[in-house]
Amino acid sequence: MSNRPGGAFAVTHISGEVSIDAPVEEVFDLVADERNEPRYNPRIVRAEKLSEGPVGSGTRFVAEPRGMGARGRMTLEVVEYGRPHRLHHVVRSSYLHVDGSLSFEEVDGGTRLRWDWDMVLVGPWRVMSPVLALVGPGWERRNWVGLKQYIESGRA
Repeated sequence: MSNRPGGAFAVTHISGEVSIDAPVEEVFDLVADERNEPRYNPRIVRAEKLSEGPVGSGTRFVAEPRGMGARGRMTLEVVEYGRPHRLHHVVRSSYLHVDGSLSFEEVDGGTRLRWDWDMVLVGPWRVMSPVLALVGPGWERRNWVGLKQYIESGRA
């Protein structure tokens, strides 16, 4: 964890990877459309697309985390859409800002998914930044392991 200039916000950097036994295009397409996240991430109860047209750069979504209701709503914007190898997202909510990328690499007929996020708690939540640094990596790993289990189970 490091401080941004001025020390106003503590940034938590989270990265990791998981291998998924599925073609890179399938994994990318499932992840790129945020509406799929409730299928593999039990912390997200609902997600909808806000913008018109196909998913690509500039597409915006809104997602609702479990237990937070409307006050926890997060907006997600696809900043970079490099199918099937790279996604760059910016996520904003009343308590959290995230800027990061996902990369998808074909390996042995499957996909290596890597995540690389900078997360900042905002407002009164800032005081919880040390906790985010401790629990955030595990939460994020569970999310992508959930994706792996979902795809490999044949439900995708």
